[in-house]
Amino acid sequence: MARRRKQGRKVAGILLLDKPLGDTSNHALQRVKHLFYAAKAGHTGSLDPLATGLLPICLGHTTKFSSFLLDADKRYRVRVRLGETTTTADAEGEILERRPTDGVTEAGVLACIERFVGDIEQLPPMYSAVKHQGQRLYKLAREGREVERQPRAIRIHRLELTSFALPDLELDVHCSKGTYVRTLAEDIGNCLGCGGHVIGLRRTGVGPYIEGDTRFVTMDELQALADAARDADAEDGSAPPLHERLQTLDALLLSLDTALGHCPALRLSADAAFYLGQGQPVLVPQAPTEGMVRLYDQSERFLGVGSILDDGRVQPKRLV
Repeated sequence: MARRRKQGRKVAGILLLDKPLGDTSNHALQRVKHLFYAAKAGHTGSLDPLATGLLPICLGHTTKFSSFLLDADKRYRVRVRLGETTTTADAEGEILERRPTDGVTEAGVLACIERFVGDIEQLPPMYSAVKHQGQRLYKLAREGREVERQPRAIRIHRLELTSFALPDLELDVHCSKGTYVRTLAEDIGNCLGCGGHVIGLRRTGVGPYIEGDTRFVTMDELQALADAARDADAEDGSAPPLHERLQTLDALLLSLDTALGHCPALRLSADAAFYLGQGQPVLVPQAPTEGMVRLYDQSERFLGVGSILDDGRVQPKRLV
């Protein structure tokens, strides 16, 4: 049987998508892949349909490095409604209980959120993608089943109250990977004695990409650029090569090494680059003594990521 030919082009780079409200992360990913006519694409950590904000999309060979953004710290702006708990800890669930918020003060909120800063443990919510005996928790939750979960260690780097107007408050959150902001909101509500749930969530940062420092691209902007390229072809009566028609979209892509700015850069000699490309560790003068490094050849071409071995040599970890 003849092998089915893979469709799409070998475009590569990172798109900082501003995911729209109501879209699932996978649906947003498939739309981006279609608009770029990309052969390969992947995102770096799901956002709930209720959430908007940064969803980095990796195209082409950059998908091999998506784990670096998946493991990176995240930043969120979250709006919490106090006095109500729901089945999902957000506005999409059914209300379970209502309690008064009369005794809640701004000083009390500030004292409460301080308890959550640092290394804490979180219990994954039933409405999450965590697996239990091979099944996603959210599927079990939809069947009305609740199973025992193990708490997970996370870190809240910063938790800042940015708005207080009962029954709502707004927080800026800087946290480690694996943090469930819905659970955090629910726990804060319980700490205040009135319960709470998320009514609005926006991811404002992933790793080195932070809203304000870098611009996120909306789906409407992508669609408009794709439509303009298509309309130009129709007026012209000709069909330029696909890569030319999509240049305006490709210009939005960031290079892979922008996601790895926290790693020191190493320039390799031609010999070192050759042996490293063969999977062999190499000795590089003035290399760091530990951790991960970005690797470049003498012409500043990005080669991939390496790690420092105990003997000081650089071991290739993930190469382009």
